[in-house]
Amino acid sequence: MTDIRLYNTLTRQKDVFTPDDKNRVTMYVCGPTVYNRAHIGNARPAVVFDVLFRLLRHTYGENAVHYARNFTDIDDKIMAAAQAEGVPIETITKRYEDFYRADMGALGVQRPTYEPRATEHVEQMVAMIAALIEKGAAYAADGHALFDITKDADYGTLSRRPMDEMIAGARVEVAPYKKNPGDFVLWKPSAADQPGWDSPWGRGRPGWHIECSAMIEAHLGTTIDIHGGGLDLQFPHHENECAQSRCAHDGAPLANIWMHNGFLSMDKEKMSKSLGNVVTVGELLEQDHKGETLRLALLMAHYRQPLDWNDRLIAQAKAMLDGFANAIRSSDAPYVDADVPAAVLEALADDLNTPAVLAEMQKVRKDLTTAGSEAEASKAKSELQAIGELLGLGSLMKPIKAQVNSALESYIGHAPTVIIQISQEVVQNLIVARSAAKAAKNWAEADRIRDQLKAEGVILEDRPDGTTVWRRA
Repeated sequence: MTDIRLYNTLTRQKDVFTPDDKNRVTMYVCGPTVYNRAHIGNARPAVVFDVLFRLLRHTYGENAVHYARNFTDIDDKIMAAAQAEGVPIETITKRYEDFYRADMGALGVQRPTYEPRATEHVEQMVAMIAALIEKGAAYAADGHALFDITKDADYGTLSRRPMDEMIAGARVEVAPYKKNPGDFVLWKPSAADQPGWDSPWGRGRPGWHIECSAMIEAHLGTTIDIHGGGLDLQFPHHENECAQSRCAHDGAPLANIWMHNGFLSMDKEKMSKSLGNVVTVGELLEQDHKGETLRLALLMAHYRQPLDWNDRLIAQAKAMLDGFANAIRSSDAPYVDADVPAAVLEALADDLNTPAVLAEMQKVRKDLTTAGSEAEASKAKSELQAIGELLGLGSLMKPIKAQVNSALESYIGHAPTVIIQISQEVVQNLIVARSAAKAAKNWAEADRIRDQLKAEGVILEDRPDGTTVWRRA
């Protein structure tokens, strides 16, 4: 087995990945705050760490990898959106959770093993805060609970910033109840008209940083193998996660490897709502860009490098994807059992070097188009499809009748009499997209998805409890 080497932000080098338990590989990636649609920059970590998820499952087995990506569903922006619409926060968060799953599903992003919500883990957060106060690493003041950064000797080791720079970069409120300017909030009071939970420090809600530490402990354990997220989260969010978890667990590290994907710009400008250059995944899909094209575009640069999003990049990704797909469709050679080529696995194992993987794919495509025999064509065709599956490029996946039969039989309770060329994953993604459309009262889109599935031979049934099931027509 090729060693997987990942760039560790903590050590500033590529480290050989050695899970604490190869039968239970653990990974956590910071997920979205669900108050709006995800923009294409938000999609980059989802796609990058989905590739890592696929590589880990390929290496250690599908059931061995435990991957959690959270939903932050309590936040000032969520409360503002709910207040503007005059609805409970749950209405906002449910709507944009559905949108997020649908948008990421369209990009071929698999559902993680766990999708914890912050509001479902307040009890664990309160317990962790209480433990920090008991250990002397945090304190209560004026209805707040705050982490005392001077109590963690290793504070700053992840981001490697001087203390004065960290305090300035954190943009923390210098409140009179703080012992130190850099101390950060673990718990804060809620106004009478705001959501809140009871705690030893009064009715309130958790701070942002404590959420992830508590959810990681609840689902994955004290120390996990990999923690990922965007470069913008390295400080203060991940630095503060490190500190509070380390102090809560008597010095045990939160994660062995920290990974951060690079920034995404828009036509060489920072993507910003104030500049009006934010484009959502939903908008790109509505422009008839295939999800696989957008996914491939996000993988064309190495994940740690900056990526400039523009029409030229999308066009290059489309041309490359069409070249792969056309090579497969133009060949009449039968599929055979084929492993992912060693060169591809070596490239992915070298810190997810997707540009090198795509170069290898081009070589295999050329082997397919210039094959001198059916055996050579079958091998290249099958290898190209296998690489596509590992990268999550759905358009390269061949329909496998046995798998379709098995999926349908387990879902509808009996063997289908007719094979339909649509996978269970696609059906589920479309159901989630339809649910999101209905939540947004976009009835035309919901009807379009229903009609699209009907044309594929799939009938949807909306049940009184709000769930949707499907069956063969």
